[in-house]
Amino acid sequence: MEFGYSFIPDDNCQYDMEQGYGFALPPMRSRTEDLRDSWPGDYFVPMIPSLLMDVPYGNYNVTLTLGSPDRPTETTVKEGLGRLRLFEVKTEAGRFVTKSFAVHVSDGQLKLAFGGTAPLVQKVEVKRIASIPTIHLAGDSTVTDQPSANYPYTGWGQMFGVFVDSGVAIANYAFSGRSSKSFVTEGRLNRVDKRLRQGDYLLVQFAHNDEKDNDGGTEPFTTYQAYLQQYIDVARKHGAYPVLIAPMHRRFYEEDGTIRNTHGDYIEAMRQLARKEEVPFVDLAALSKAYFEELGEERSKQVFLWTEPGQYEFLPEGSQDNTHFSEFGGIQIARLVAQGIRDARIEPLARHLKERELQ
Repeated sequence: MEFGYSFIPDDNCQYDMEQGYGFALPPMRSRTEDLRDSWPGDYFVPMIPSLLMDVPYGNYNVTLTLGSPDRPTETTVKEGLGRLRLFEVKTEAGRFVTKSFAVHVSDGQLKLAFGGTAPLVQKVEVKRIASIPTIHLAGDSTVTDQPSANYPYTGWGQMFGVFVDSGVAIANYAFSGRSSKSFVTEGRLNRVDKRLRQGDYLLVQFAHNDEKDNDGGTEPFTTYQAYLQQYIDVARKHGAYPVLIAPMHRRFYEEDGTIRNTHGDYIEAMRQLARKEEVPFVDLAALSKAYFEELGEERSKQVFLWTEPGQYEFLPEGSQDNTHFSEFGGIQIARLVAQGIRDARIEPLARHLKERELQ
């Protein structure tokens, strides 16, 4: 079924169900991750209106014309649950640029927000393209789409879209506090199973919560590998491409400035399973270790959720979180994932990476 929009956005055009599109501002930010009801404009400070478009389930190509005839512009674009798609795109006065990306819609609305220091969008074109494959993400709080009330708390899955071209869409099923086991037992992998198609990708990153001594906990070389095997089997059943991603390290330094491995044998267990099953493996543990050690103990705070008291509504007393990421940190971890896919030559996914953004 073909479906599309093409129009010039008008900030004064309020969303109306009868016309099926328009701008809207919610009464407050969403606080509940499982409701998945945040709008992209909620992820700016202050909040800005979001452009809502009623569309059927599917993957869409979005093409934006940015620029102004008489002034410079700088535009950042987010979609859905605060997913970054274009970051600080600059144009000179009288110059226009066209940018495209793919969006996965599962809730009946395609949502966009245009922020930045001087944003200006001249035209929005949206077209449903069923042939666009989807990257499905399974993981924990370090990957998930955080609700807008938690901003700037950010999962790398929210930021990954800035590094891929318009030939692939992203569906993020990751959820805070989940392990490779609890993601399965709660039926979350079943949800992915229902939506995977031939030619799609399933990127899997777990370990942080597998390490815990609770019902979701697993053992590295037995139950952890057994649950990861289920993700591999689900992907292959549909003719999709499974990719295993080692967990990034936490921000804990040894006295000599090296990163402490808090994940024990889980990294090696995933590596061995990937080798045995001949599944692509992204060693995000090694990539994050090198990156955090290059930054050092002080500079690495900007990657993690270290904030001052009163800096953000979500964190009135401030934060010194050495596991989760700021928005800046989410971008940097997503960059490492993309670099890992490129360096491991994981095809055909690697051909969809935007090389310029990886520099």
